Amino acid sequence: MAAVMIGVDPHKASHTAVAISAAEEPLGEVRVRACVAQTERLLAWAAAWPQRTWAVEGAGGTGHLLAQQLVSAGERVLDVQPKLGARVRLLAAGDVNKNDPNDARSVAVAALRSAGVREVRADDHAAVLKIWSKRYRDLGRTRTQVVCRLHAVLGELIPGGVPRVITAGRAARVLRAIRPAGAVAAARCELAAALLDDLRRIDARIRETRKTLAVTTAAAGTSLTGLFGVGPVVAAAVIGDVRGVSRFPGRDHFAAWNGTAPVEVSSGPRKVYRLSRRGNRRLNHAIHMAAITQIRHSHSRGRAYYDKKLAEGKTPKEALRALKRQVSNAIFACLQADARRAAERGGGPGGQQGNDSSASAAGSHPRHRLFGQATPGPGHHPTATPGGLPPGPARGRGTAGPSPIAAKLPPATPQVQVERPQQSEDERPGGAARRRPHSAARKARDR
Repeated sequence: MAAVMIGVDPHKASHTAVAISAAEEPLGEVRVRACVAQTERLLAWAAAWPQRTWAVEGAGGTGHLLAQQLVSAGERVLDVQPKLGARVRLLAAGDVNKNDPNDARSVAVAALRSAGVREVRADDHAAVLKIWSKRYRDLGRTRTQVVCRLHAVLGELIPGGVPRVITAGRAARVLRAIRPAGAVAAARCELAAALLDDLRRIDARIRETRKTLAVTTAAAGTSLTGLFGVGPVVAAAVIGDVRGVSRFPGRDHFAAWNGTAPVEVSSGPRKVYRLSRRGNRRLNHAIHMAAITQIRHSHSRGRAYYDKKLAEGKTPKEALRALKRQVSNAIFACLQADARRAAERGGGPGGQQGNDSSASAAGSHPRHRLFGQATPGPGHHPTATPGGLPPGPARGRGTAGPSPIAAKLPPATPQVQVERPQQSEDERPGGAARRRPHSAARKARDR
């Protein structure tokens, strides 16, 4: 444990730092203006405590620049999530007001008490992938806004508007066929033409960003693109958000972090699991896209696994969730294999430190071992794979170790129930998950 923990509450215009001892006693407080000399001023103030550790709130957001500057100066920096610091402040004894010094002290206390606080590393090639992945995501959102506005304008010009998916070429053909009658219709045609120009520019930028992502992903030397349904866009999103795979003890923790593992809401002898809406939603969306791609191709092993789950009586959404867990396991195996190769060659672009935990998928090649245990819970969970791997070519011989969560469960077989929400946030209609009619037994049970 550090002798002195310095909590920092960063802002756009200023940064507030509070130093506390290992017994959580306040030692000092300083407020510096956000400027070029901010790091030098903080280090000069903290020189009185040689054995110090910095805890920056939101080191991946507002405090990113300050955290990176401290790391470059040779300091040890911890990343404290804003929610964790807020919980410490709200649960503190007495009446704690909401201000910058109290927030900074709460960040320092959270870093002292929490064993799972992540240490900040210097930006590497994964940060480059994250930057371009965010750019691609922002362009996609902007394109959706422009398309929606173009749909609305065209709906005011022609009866029924454009019922299908609109593209720049299709919108241009529709506009050429319109003969405006009056000044209002002419103004709407001009607006539609302007939106069409915006759409073409955005499409061009999306194509350029996709090419950049392909180049940067290839430079990372990752094996993720060898997985079916994982291209440069998905691989960049995964590597950019995960960065160091060594911070996950096993694939179960990785699945819980990306939201593909069910959440336990048990009480007493009743063991209940429900769909997780937690975790990194960007990574969950990337896994969702990979699973949907596999389902849409009938020759993929993911489609065979999906059909197998449907044959077992699962609903399309339940089968899709089970497949997403398998994709998560495959991605974790690829990340571990990439980390081992990077460690062997002494690091490099996108290199991540390896993790040889017993729960990893060691002993099997990540391009072949696409499936494994479905859930981190007990073997009788509905999304577990009772028959092992589905039939398919090039199956790895290695198997993952036992789940650390399952090892803590009592030997007795409890009653298991699964809550089925109406609709997941990341599983919207329009995918390849096709509906099948329920059997008579399922209808009777639902009633």
